[in-house]
Amino acid sequence: MSKENKNTPKKQHLIHYENGKSLEEINGTVPVPHGKGFWKTLFAFSGPGALVAVGYMDPGNWSTSITGGQDFQYLLMSVILLSSLIAMLLQYMAAKLGIVTQMDLAQAIRARTSRTLGIVLWIMTELAIMATDIAEVIGAAIALYLLFGIPLVWAVFITVLDVLVLLLLTKIGFRKIEAIVVALILVILFVFTYYVILSKPDWGAMAKGLIPVTATFSKHLSVNGYTPLAGSLGIIGATVMPHNLYLHSSISQTRKINHNNKQDVADAVRFTTWDSNIQLSFAFVVNALLLITGVAVFKSGAVKDPSFFGLFRALSDTSVMNNGILAKVAKTGVLSTLFAVALLASGQNSTITGTLTGQIIMEGFIHMKMPLWMRRLVTRLLSIIPVLICVAQTASYSAVRQHEALNNLMNNSQVFLAFALPFSMLPLIMFTDSKTEMGSFKNNFLVKFFGWLSVIALTVLNMYSLPDAIVGFYGDNPTAAQTSQGHLIAYILIAVVGLLLIWTVYDLYRGNEHYKKKLAANERKETN
Repeated sequence: MSKENKNTPKKQHLIHYENGKSLEEINGTVPVPHGKGFWKTLFAFSGPGALVAVGYMDPGNWSTSITGGQDFQYLLMSVILLSSLIAMLLQYMAAKLGIVTQMDLAQAIRARTSRTLGIVLWIMTELAIMATDIAEVIGAAIALYLLFGIPLVWAVFITVLDVLVLLLLTKIGFRKIEAIVVALILVILFVFTYYVILSKPDWGAMAKGLIPVTATFSKHLSVNGYTPLAGSLGIIGATVMPHNLYLHSSISQTRKINHNNKQDVADAVRFTTWDSNIQLSFAFVVNALLLITGVAVFKSGAVKDPSFFGLFRALSDTSVMNNGILAKVAKTGVLSTLFAVALLASGQNSTITGTLTGQIIMEGFIHMKMPLWMRRLVTRLLSIIPVLICVAQTASYSAVRQHEALNNLMNNSQVFLAFALPFSMLPLIMFTDSKTEMGSFKNNFLVKFFGWLSVIALTVLNMYSLPDAIVGFYGDNPTAAQTSQGHLIAYILIAVVGLLLIWTVYDLYRGNEHYKKKLAANERKETN
């Protein structure tokens, strides 16, 4: 019997150690032209931005934007614009980090921190991804219920089957996955554009709303117990999500470039930034259309139930429509059906990006790899547990109360995003500000200034909104004792987050200094 060839690759277990390139199966697999025109080159680099933009228009954004429009007209339009500009800045830094260092954000953090902190940050980021997945489960299950009348329990289980869709996508190539995501984004864009065209909004008032004013962040102007500040924090929290930074730092590496050629790297950063900004502009338009829908499609204050069920019903209720044309179309059921289709498209888009991000952080933080279908199955099965518990507990309630419970679960699950966001933003700006890590590609003064301003502002706003978010777990009418208890829990969590951030900054600084000394030692050896 002949001996096994030494060059034969060793068979790997289903779950195994991995410390190679980020998403190695697709890393550097998409060829790009050299010396061609701007548009042809931009087309070759286009795609990763669409996957990132999905996170900025997922089901979690819908109710916050529509409710903001219902309660405050165009006042919060400026918050959507500011959130989008911050997103463009953060995603630019994330993509640049991946292209220049050839590491994704999770790998970069792990390389500069201790093993213990790496595990802590991995668990925190996994919880944030699960929280995002809960919103996707609820959105997709409700869409199936609304479109086909499938009972919610069965609809929740059916969402697990999207793993089969993912299995198919892994066989057709990354470029085709990007095309499918773009197609689904266009479906969402079409639906809400159609709504807005029929509603004939006040474009002057909308343009005026793009300019932030003092009232935008007011705590005193209250509509239905909801203040502009709460609405602003809800929109910001639903828009800027930590997993997108990990995702973009990885998939920006899917283009095949010569990293030894500085001009090739610079071109990759440039065109990837164009792609990202164009796609995030589409995300801004979708979120703006959602807010306009709340203002112009429905009569002011007419939508009492901002859940997906309530919005679906309202879109077929002629009495709440803002004009006769809308009422006529609503009567046919077209508006409500299109809403459910867009909701399903949004959920499926998030399925693709959420699974890729889960694999990125698992490989980056703890160097563990499993097949994408298994990763999706595990995450989705864990995510459906709280949704099933919520559905089971409210089975005997009225339909309205059950719908409110699901809506509250979705909103409350987003609290984990407030914890995870600073731990992705802070390392990102520290890495991209560092000449040791980035060389001549480090952030210039303007990027550095607005980057730190965004990181500090978002961290403070997230922590500021945390007490009210924790109290939200007690229901719509918490007692004084529950409110006090919720605030105490929030302040303890804020203190824990603060200490973890200090630990993270210290470890990153120490790791960067160690890497700087290592580079200096290597340079001395080469000189000698």
